[in-house]
Amino acid sequence: MYLEDTIAAIGTPVGEGGIGIIRVSGPDVPAIARRIVRRVNENGDFVSHRFYYGTVVDPESGDTVDEVMAVLMRAPRSFTREDVLEIQCHGGYLVARRVLDAVLQCGARPAEPGEFTRRAFLNGRIDLVQAEAVIDVIRSKTDVALNLAQHQREGRLSERLKAVQGCLRHSLALVEAFIDFPDDEVDPASRVEIEAKAREASGRIEELLEGFDEGRVLRDGVSVLIAGKPNVGKSSLLNTLLQEKRAIVTSVPGTTRDIIEEVVNVRGLPLRMLDTAGIRETEDVVEQEGVRLTLEKIPQADLILFVLDGSRPFDDDDRMILAALAERRVIVVTNKSDLPVTLRIPGELEGVRAVAISTATGAGIDDLRKAVFETFIHGRAIDSREYVALSQTRHRDALVKARGRIAVFFANLAAGNNLEILAVDLRDALDAVGEVTGETTPDDILELIFQRFCIGK
Repeated sequence: MYLEDTIAAIGTPVGEGGIGIIRVSGPDVPAIARRIVRRVNENGDFVSHRFYYGTVVDPESGDTVDEVMAVLMRAPRSFTREDVLEIQCHGGYLVARRVLDAVLQCGARPAEPGEFTRRAFLNGRIDLVQAEAVIDVIRSKTDVALNLAQHQREGRLSERLKAVQGCLRHSLALVEAFIDFPDDEVDPASRVEIEAKAREASGRIEELLEGFDEGRVLRDGVSVLIAGKPNVGKSSLLNTLLQEKRAIVTSVPGTTRDIIEEVVNVRGLPLRMLDTAGIRETEDVVEQEGVRLTLEKIPQADLILFVLDGSRPFDDDDRMILAALAERRVIVVTNKSDLPVTLRIPGELEGVRAVAISTATGAGIDDLRKAVFETFIHGRAIDSREYVALSQTRHRDALVKARGRIAVFFANLAAGNNLEILAVDLRDALDAVGEVTGETTPDDILELIFQRFCIGK
């Protein structure tokens, strides 16, 4: 990345729309604005952060490209902390492309994926956690996931990480003070303070790590597979959760032959619901393929809804499915609770959470939603304005590394090892936390992070 040049990109999705936005950032922005934006009834230079009505013209021919609104934002009061120009033209790929072409003819180059956000990071406007949160905001699937991403974008997770860094730096400063004065031994009070601050850092890291599983599933969602023999109500359950008729429901066994996937929002938790073929012994070649696909998907799912027919006894087909669910996370769903119950749950399922429902009447569906939610979210107020959690594996791995280095520090401290070794341990822990916030993140990791962004963001 060359921060000395000027970049430009279309910032709105491809296709027809009410508006198209072209973003330009870099040192040539004021000159580009003067060259291609013809303002109506305006003289003099552009005033920062003021919208102007006018037209964009071709810089070579002078022909009008489109009627626009344009705003120039002077550094450092912009997203990238560089001079930024945003041009709002009519929606549609062709007209937006022509406006972009006019900008590029003035010397700007096409932006790479995520380059605007990367410049904001490199110019110190945001840290790496906040930069990554931008893409999470865009990709959020539920209100709760959006709130979590917004909290990270606003810097609330960064504040927690800065508190960890503050504790580690405090301990390191004390250790280094005694290194600078080798004739002085570490007095008991200073040793207590060094250890206390390191333990506080370790505790704060542990608290963040404890919330990772919840943060991850809120960000990425979980896959929930509906399994059961034919005609127990799997497709009806999917339709009920979706509140629309997505899967075909008939009284003919084996209607569902392929895997149907849909996204369901359960209390802010995104679920990728997989409705599968009924599992049973069959001579039908197509149905056999559906059963094979279902059995392949079971180990890949985060949760299995094992649907049983409450009006029928537990049989060999149910037992075949049960054998495939070994070591899996399961909720037993007994359907058709509106009919006389003849099912007896086998002993192998004792202790497994079970919910009785009726897809015909809707009874028990809220209880099922609650059971699924509580499988992944354990009593935390995820809709609170104060809710902050780790949600990315990269962050988790770096903090696990930091926790490990602090543990080594305590071992060396207890063993009475020299101060230089203790300082190295604390610096390593600080570097690991810095990988999350961006201070010590390797360049190849930065490349991978920003490649996930769309062009124009």
